Amino acid sequence: MSSAATRPGVKRGTIPVFATATALTVSNIYFAQPLLDEIAHSFHTSASTAGLVATAGQIGYALGIVTVVPLADGARLRRLSTVLLVITTVGLLAAALAPSVALLSLAALVLSTSTVLPQVIMPTVVSMASAGNAGRVLATVGTGLTLGALLSRTAAGLIAEATGTWRAGYAVAALATGALLLVLPRYMPADPPALVRHKVRYVRLLGSLPPLITQHASLRVSAALGATVFAAFSAFWSSLAFHLTAPPIGLGPAVIGLFGLFSVPGALAARYSGRLADRWGPLRVNVLALTSAALAFVLFAVADRSLVILAVGCNLLGFGTTSSQVANQARIFAAQPAIRARLNTVYMFSVFAGGAAGSSVAAAAFSTCGWAGVVATGLGSLLLAAIALTWHTKRTGPGPAGRPAEAAPGREAVTDSGTAPVGGRCRRHPT
Repeated sequence: MSSAATRPGVKRGTIPVFATATALTVSNIYFAQPLLDEIAHSFHTSASTAGLVATAGQIGYALGIVTVVPLADGARLRRLSTVLLVITTVGLLAAALAPSVALLSLAALVLSTSTVLPQVIMPTVVSMASAGNAGRVLATVGTGLTLGALLSRTAAGLIAEATGTWRAGYAVAALATGALLLVLPRYMPADPPALVRHKVRYVRLLGSLPPLITQHASLRVSAALGATVFAAFSAFWSSLAFHLTAPPIGLGPAVIGLFGLFSVPGALAARYSGRLADRWGPLRVNVLALTSAALAFVLFAVADRSLVILAVGCNLLGFGTTSSQVANQARIFAAQPAIRARLNTVYMFSVFAGGAAGSSVAAAAFSTCGWAGVVATGLGSLLLAAIALTWHTKRTGPGPAGRPAEAAPGREAVTDSGTAPVGGRCRRHPT
């Protein structure tokens, strides 16, 4: 990431530090997924019961987004990031020592509630972007988000294989999260956002969230797309361990975890979706993302025992999910900078509520219909996404989804038509 992508005065290396911190913190939610079969055997319980650990992580993250992320519109971000890292580290240590699935799920719920730094970082990094580069910096940090979610599975599988216990993964995660305390706060702004003129009471801050849905058409469509695409993503990854450990495949946790590593090329390719969103607008990137994710589930349906086809599908799904998020956040962050964190709160709550629903439905579908049920869950979620995007486009047209006044004067607005300066002469990029 070159310095040209950020505004003057931003500390050198901030974007890579943010991307790394995002990857490490978000991994705390996902690294348990390839270990679910090991957790089930350890506590002598069923696969569906062990799956509650993954579901609790998704629900906790959604709760943290609602209760914590809105604070980023007015809190001292350096202090906020420090507190969140401390709570998450303690939660990870508690999970490593959990004596039952119930207490492990509770620990997962608590630690994932405080593991919301990526969603504090997202609106922060947009405020640091130079003109016309919001999508680019979002894609860089978003790629870190996806890589963390994917590679955490690889690390967890390898650690479990090497140590003989799933508990070691939580201990290592606690160490990595604690180490961020020495780095990340130094790059976070020490003061509240400059546009905040007075402190808003916490209850009033939370009360301002629901009206945002009715006020911003761009938020409505982005929330719908985020929820459905991530539901498909979660349906696949939360069920993959059960599919690969079952006969006739019968793989161990280390090999299962490698599927995260196999998916890295797709996640890295999604970085370029940010530049596409800056140039062509979010709509086309959403279409590209849905097409990629749908092709992934088609491959999952015909893969049978082929690990190669599964790996190709993983790359398509990772590319589609990350590209979708970049497009969705580029769309919503075009609104007033003073409420970006709250817009992101509503959006990300929808995303992870969708992820929790996808995990739950996929677990039930796998228990009753096997792998075919998981594929049907994913394709059904993507069909809902396609319907939502089509409906939105017919109502608003391919142009800006919402009033131009949603962007602050003198700021750039990333609309479905591309990047255009608001308050001056507006130009559309050639399509």
